[in-house]
Amino acid sequence: MAAEEINTDSPRGRAILLLNILKHDLEEHLLTVDAYLQGDHPDPYMPEMADDEYKLLAKRAIDNKVPLLVRAPVQGCYVDGFRAGRQAAGKSDHATEIVNDPSWDHWQRSRLDARQTAIYLAAVAYGHSFTVTEIGDDGKTYTRGLSPLRTSAIYDDPASDEDPVAAIHVSRWPTAKRPGKARFWDGPIEYEVSFTDDYDKLRLEEVGDTGADECPVTRFAIEVDLDGRTHGIVEEIIPLQDRLNQTAFDLLIAQTYGSFKVRTVTGMAPPMVQKPIFDEDGHVIGFEPELDDNGQPKPLRVQVNGKQMLYAEDPEVEFGTLDETPLDGYISALKDVSERLSAATQTPPTYLLGQIANLSAEALNAAETTFNRKVGQYQHAFGEAWERVFRLAARLEGDTARAEDFHGEVVWRDMESRSMAQDADALGKLAQNLGIPARGLWPRVRGVTQAELTRWEELAEEGDAELQMAEALTRASGGRSTRSIPQPTRSGAQDAA
Repeated sequence: MAAEEINTDSPRGRAILLLNILKHDLEEHLLTVDAYLQGDHPDPYMPEMADDEYKLLAKRAIDNKVPLLVRAPVQGCYVDGFRAGRQAAGKSDHATEIVNDPSWDHWQRSRLDARQTAIYLAAVAYGHSFTVTEIGDDGKTYTRGLSPLRTSAIYDDPASDEDPVAAIHVSRWPTAKRPGKARFWDGPIEYEVSFTDDYDKLRLEEVGDTGADECPVTRFAIEVDLDGRTHGIVEEIIPLQDRLNQTAFDLLIAQTYGSFKVRTVTGMAPPMVQKPIFDEDGHVIGFEPELDDNGQPKPLRVQVNGKQMLYAEDPEVEFGTLDETPLDGYISALKDVSERLSAATQTPPTYLLGQIANLSAEALNAAETTFNRKVGQYQHAFGEAWERVFRLAARLEGDTARAEDFHGEVVWRDMESRSMAQDADALGKLAQNLGIPARGLWPRVRGVTQAELTRWEELAEEGDAELQMAEALTRASGGRSTRSIPQPTRSGAQDAA
């Protein structure tokens, strides 16, 4: 049934529509993207009568850059914490802090420190990926990733809406012996789906209410255009990847067959393959040329190496050599394609070429700046999706304030290469010159984890309690508070002297 003919007014109709959309996307581009990610590329062009040696070189010519180009920006995306909005955190008079945020318990419980990377990789490669947030058997909320090869979602406005109308995740595709299975969410209601290749025979069985007010599936996409289409980076670089493979194949052909000098002889008849002639008693009585299928004598293949010397008795015979094929042009072509891949994906050329000796500091900085802008774009897109995930988890946990918190934000780890001394110097100047409270700068310490921030806060509170007790004892004994003792300036100390 065509997608435009499906009645989407019922849950069953929406489930059929989602399966048709997923099947179409798989056939049109998702399976192709997956093949390139796995290194399963079409062979480079070669002659129709190519022998096994050519085919072996074609397999060796596959230089798969796709996974590297997908992983590079993802390595800059790592959620390190979550900062709730002020009203949700119950702090309306000053900035909220990352420490002790209940939303982070859900993150750690779902083991998303490690699992978040797979969600980003799929979104960057295929254009989108998904998560589902639900209540586990222990009554607590969990979030896990869903593959775009098995998941699809529909929206009223796919370009603007963050809440899908419905979503489906296929857990098993149908075969001749057994039907396929899928989980289907129609808004907050979950169904179990049984289906065959004929989607008109699809069967639904209601599982129950998920506990949320909306579909618990969240889409992660690096780019969504105004028509609601998502775009990954793999499809746009497939032509360049094919060109890279073809250039590598041509290089291997030239290297295998033409990268050495060829010795030539003119004016000399090649020796022929001789076969023995036997008498009636089986004794060799002579030799005669061996004939090929066309009845012509077979020439003997001459093996020439450094230990052999060619000579001829006929003075008309001439020896010579053919120069080897230069490989510099092929190597330059490989470098050119790599640079084009770098430009198309905003990836620094050092990532692909593996060398920085010929690049100036300014060129490296410009490349990294462009790359960091792309990473920042991905972080903004993924951050919005994570904020919805946190709101979903709060709604499932019955925390209304956090479920309506649209001011919360995820905290991304700073992946720039700087020394701890540089960070400490910069933060110290912010505190000293701008008067920013030191505790407010703690979350900006690069590499600090949420658990460390919590511990710092506990230690600071313990220190304040000890100081207050010491001051109380001092006042009770008639002494002066340590906080009221003026500190002499340098000039005051000199006057006293």
